[in-house]
Amino acid sequence: MKSALVIDDHPITHLGASRLLRELGYDSVGQAMSGDEALRQLDTGPAPELIVLDISLPGTGGLELVGPLRDAAPAAKILVFSMNDQTGFAARALQAGAQGFLSKNAPPADFREAVQRLEAGEFYLSARQAVALATLRAGASADPIAALSERERQVLGRIGRGLSLQAIADELGVSYKTAANTSSALKRKLGVDGINGLMKVALDSGV
Repeated sequence: MKSALVIDDHPITHLGASRLLRELGYDSVGQAMSGDEALRQLDTGPAPELIVLDISLPGTGGLELVGPLRDAAPAAKILVFSMNDQTGFAARALQAGAQGFLSKNAPPADFREAVQRLEAGEFYLSARQAVALATLRAGASADPIAALSERERQVLGRIGRGLSLQAIADELGVSYKTAANTSSALKRKLGVDGINGLMKVALDSGV
């Protein structure tokens, strides 16, 4: 009997993902609305063969959960499933230990393909993400953070982990405005535009 666990805080996502997984032969599809709930389930019950994990969750974000989920269910394949299709998030998910990354905007056929690829022991990215990720790594800067302050490094590192500005502010114990101003300063200093550019520098430099 094949089993899966869907971790997402939207009931409609659970409904759609569960239906697709059952079509793919998953007899048991568990549900969790947060990372804490998922880890409690894994601590008390059998580990699933597949975990479908949303990035945007209440409390601990999906990217930060990949490691703990991997520890709790080392044999499970992890497919990160997100509305955010930025290449940096896909890269971070794979670096954390996930086997695949899929946009929630993708058609059901892509979801089926992603699950089947993971079942076969392969990794899954869309063709566009794969090309963008290769380009991202090829353009890595030698030392993009040498001139940054400690606070700027802290914010940049958390952007690389996929945290929102509000989550960064909460974690560092500063105001949202401070986190936003630091993000703007990072863009100016590093000569990048938007969150994707900052994430690229964070990933390439290993902050």
